[in-house]
Amino acid sequence: MRIMGIDPGIATIGFGVIDSERGKHRLFQCGVITTPAHTSLASRLSQIYDDMLQLIEMFKPDAVSIEELFFNTNITTGIAVAHGRGVILLACEKAGVRIFEYTPLQVKQAVVGYGRAEKKQVMEMVKRICALPSAPKPDDAADAVALALCHARSATSLLYKEEREECSTI
Repeated sequence: MRIMGIDPGIATIGFGVIDSERGKHRLFQCGVITTPAHTSLASRLSQIYDDMLQLIEMFKPDAVSIEELFFNTNITTGIAVAHGRGVILLACEKAGVRIFEYTPLQVKQAVVGYGRAEKKQVMEMVKRICALPSAPKPDDAADAVALALCHARSATSLLYKEEREECSTI
C-alpha cells in the first residue's frame, strides 16, 4: 500500500510517501510544498491545490493521511491553516484518493506508543521505523511521514473497519 501523509499548512505543507507491506515501511519520498510570503491567500491556495494534484499524480497513493487541525493559541494562524487543509482535502477528493484523518494524539500513539510523546521522540521513531540514517528534514516533512506511518499501522489493525472508511477503537 502506498500512503501519502500530509502535514497541512498555508506557508509550508509537509508531505511524506511511504510504501507499507506486511508491517514493513519504506520511505519513498518526502518534502514540502512552500508558498511565497506576501502573496494573497487565494494565490497560495491555488498553488497548494495545483501542487497537491501534481504530487498525487506523481506518487499515485492508495490513501492520504492528513492531520486534523489542533488550535493552540493563535486562532488567526489556525484559520489560515484550515483554508489550506480544505484545499488539500478538495484536491484529494477530486483525484479520487481515499482520505483518512488523524489527531496529533493518534499519530503519536501509533508511531511512538504514547499519545503525549515529545516531537523529538516522534522524529526518532520515524527514523527507526523507516530505517533511515536520520530523521527527514524539514520537520514538516517528518511530521507528514509520521502521519503516513500512523495510517499504515492503523489500517492493518484488527480494529480497522473497511465499510466505515475510518479507524476505530470500538
